[in-house]
Amino acid sequence: MAGIVTETRQGVTRLARRLRAERPRDALSPNKIGVLAHLHRHGPSTPGEVTVAEHQRPQSLTRVFAELETDGYVTRTRSDRDRRESVLDLTPAGRAALADDMAARDHWLTAAVAELTETEAQVLRIAGALMNRLADATPDIRPDSP
Repeated sequence: MAGIVTETRQGVTRLARRLRAERPRDALSPNKIGVLAHLHRHGPSTPGEVTVAEHQRPQSLTRVFAELETDGYVTRTRSDRDRRESVLDLTPAGRAALADDMAARDHWLTAAVAELTETEAQVLRIAGALMNRLADATPDIRPDSP
C-alpha cells in the first residue's frame, strides 16, 4: 500500500506543478480558478458550500468572492431558501475566463497524452476518475485530527 500512496502522491504533485507551469502569466489565482471551476461543475452554490468543497477557510475566500463579483465573473444573489444566505453563480465572462485558463494546460496535456499507448491513455482516464473520488473523500484522517 505504501508504494501506491507514494507513487500517487509524487505523480499528482509533479503533474500539478507542471500544469501550473503551463498557465498563462496573467492567469487568475488558483483560488479564483477553484471557485469558478466549482461553480462550473456544481452550479449555483453558497459561499459556504464552495468553501467546504474547496477545502478552504471562509476568510481565505471572502476577498476572492468579492473580486470575482467585481470583475463580472460571478453574480451574488439572495438565496430563496434562506434570505440571510447568498448564492454565487457563474456568468458567461466567468465561463470564458475558466475556459481560457484551462486552454493552455489542456493543450500541453493533450500533447503529452498523445505520446501514451491506447492502453496507457485508458488507464490514465480511470486514474483521473479515481483521483477525483479521492479529492472528494470526506473522512478527516489527518494525524492531528481527533
